Amino acid sequence: MNTLTRQEMQGLAFEPQQPEIEQLDLVRYWRAIARNKWRIMALVVLVGLIATLYAYSLTPVYRSSATVLVEGSRPKAVSIEELQFFYTGANRDYFLTQFEIIKSREFAERLVRVMGLTKHPEFNGRLVQKPWYAALLPSFGTAAPAIQATDEELVDGVVNAVMARTSLQPLRNTQLVSLSFDSTDPDLAARVPNTLATIYIVADMEARGEATRRSMQFLARQSEELKTKLVESERALQQYREREKIIEAKGVSMSGPSRQLEDLTSSLLDARKKRADLEAAYEQVNASRQGKAAEPLDTLPVVLRHPLVQRAKEVESEAERRFNDASKRYGPDHPRMVAAQAELKAAQENLKRQANVAAQGLAKDYELARANENSIERALGRSKEDIQSYNRKEFELKSLERDVTANRQLYDTFMQRSKEVRAGDMQSAIARIVDEARPPRFPYGPNKRLIVGVWLLAALLAGVSLALLIERLNNRVKASHEVESKLGVRAVGVLPVTKAESNVPLERMFRESNQNAFSESIRTIRSSVLLSGLQSPRKVVLLTSSVPDEGKTTLASNLAFAFAQVKKTLLIEADMRRPKLGRVLGDNGTRPGLSELVAGQANEGKCIFEVEGSNLHVMLAGRVPPNPLELISSPEFVLIMEKLKSMYEVIVVDSPPVQLVSDAVMLAQMATSVLFVVRADTTPYPIARHALSRLHRVDAPVLGAVLNQIDLEKADNYYGEYSGYGNRYYRKYGYYTQPPRA
Repeated sequence: MNTLTRQEMQGLAFEPQQPEIEQLDLVRYWRAIARNKWRIMALVVLVGLIATLYAYSLTPVYRSSATVLVEGSRPKAVSIEELQFFYTGANRDYFLTQFEIIKSREFAERLVRVMGLTKHPEFNGRLVQKPWYAALLPSFGTAAPAIQATDEELVDGVVNAVMARTSLQPLRNTQLVSLSFDSTDPDLAARVPNTLATIYIVADMEARGEATRRSMQFLARQSEELKTKLVESERALQQYREREKIIEAKGVSMSGPSRQLEDLTSSLLDARKKRADLEAAYEQVNASRQGKAAEPLDTLPVVLRHPLVQRAKEVESEAERRFNDASKRYGPDHPRMVAAQAELKAAQENLKRQANVAAQGLAKDYELARANENSIERALGRSKEDIQSYNRKEFELKSLERDVTANRQLYDTFMQRSKEVRAGDMQSAIARIVDEARPPRFPYGPNKRLIVGVWLLAALLAGVSLALLIERLNNRVKASHEVESKLGVRAVGVLPVTKAESNVPLERMFRESNQNAFSESIRTIRSSVLLSGLQSPRKVVLLTSSVPDEGKTTLASNLAFAFAQVKKTLLIEADMRRPKLGRVLGDNGTRPGLSELVAGQANEGKCIFEVEGSNLHVMLAGRVPPNPLELISSPEFVLIMEKLKSMYEVIVVDSPPVQLVSDAVMLAQMATSVLFVVRADTTPYPIARHALSRLHRVDAPVLGAVLNQIDLEKADNYYGEYSGYGNRYYRKYGYYTQPPRA
């Protein structure tokens, strides 16, 4: 069979690209807004009217402001080092504290009491008159009366309202603050800031006056106590001086004992050194006397340093020299030799005696040095005890003097502060009013234009959002580009909405009146089918849809009439469940059809008839069988279709919807082209896409989809892709049976 393969037919399907879809979505949203522009405008106008009525029904609010100068420093009762009467933080914290004090609830309550705001109609609902529209609403008169508030609740409500309407704005880089109040009464709006500023100033002066009184009492009490302490400390100092017999007024002189201590310490060091030296010499002399030392007594250096020993040593040396001279000149018995020898012996004995005397003198010196050392140590100990006693007395004396000095200074400070407080140095005001508030001439609010503008903008945004939301939630196929983007198949053609004439049904519109947009659309679809397979002389065109009432039968009938003008065509009504072609194509209801032909109850000649006035041959559904799917899937049906293909060039098959039954799926396997009909703005694309997926699963040669019953006038306004495609185009372009005159 010279036809395109199913794979080639599927290759003809249109596959949109993602960037185009995104661009179409933006255009789609814009057209959704344009489609609902009158609804959006109506919503905006309605909300604008309501907002205008509401805004101009609001009571005007007036605002008046008073400028107050807050002083940056406050007098103190005593210095911060002595008493903490007042808080003195950083300037910023100080001013913020004052601002919070001005806005405090205590001042608001004073303001309400001073001005009697509980009796003002603006704050007391009992004094408010009923609105003008109360008489128009009967329920106002019959409604249950509201529970009357107590006096405390009324005052509390008024205070809350005053605090809510009061605003305070510091002026940058100054000590000024703007105190404002909002009210429906311009006079009240001016009086409240002035009164509140005055209350703040007076309350601060009262508070500081009370603080001054308390300070005076405190200072007087503390002064008496300090005076008593001062007298007691002076008395204790004087008694101590008398008891310790201290004459000098500035304390005890410690220069004499200190010098004595230094002298004794130095003497003790000298005595210890001398005693150590004598002790060493004494030990040498004792060792020599007792024979423990190898050297004789007269050869010891400590002994030889004695003057008597030195002189005896010199006499011995001289006698020894004369003895040596005599021994050289005389014999042993010579008188001079004997005299020299006797002189030498006498000198030696004298040396020994002097050495013993020197040794005894060293022992006495050692004993004396040791006694002297002990004496100096005892004197040094007594001197240290005296100095420690002096130090204790000096410490106690200085302690008493410090007490007296501190008590006298604190007493003098408190006396000075008492004089300052008595002089009234704390009577300066903490603030003053620079500019008083005046009754405003124009209301501050509400901003009626802003209210109306905001509501208009909100209505516009709400209308646009609602339109976009509806468009977003609308999942119906409305244009050919949506057929291609959402269903993934080519848009073969578009059928406009056409009203049936009184004597011409829609199924015969192409045959009876072919000079309109509907007939031109049928020709376009016919051309697409013919051009889809130029090499295929025999065509089986199957028309189906996803659900009933999408216009597939109307399209099948008119397309068959169009094919009949150029080719030998057969129209088969394969929808044996709901047949309806018979009553519009001239059948009287007795002719057999497809069901009888497949069942073998009739032949082709009886089942096929030619529509009067055309070349179209038609085979109706015939009698409704119990199970049409069994007939379509039978081998007899396949043989009949093959036979009919040999008899006709084009066979148009009207099949049931895909979603409900499987007849169209079975018939699609024997078709060369499948046209899928989608009703515009009615069929949800998920349903149509699911139906197409069923056809694709059996490799059905889906040529594309036909968008049926689209309103070209609305599509021109909404989508812009059918501009000039409506009936006006054809009336302008025209159809002529003969060429027009020049």
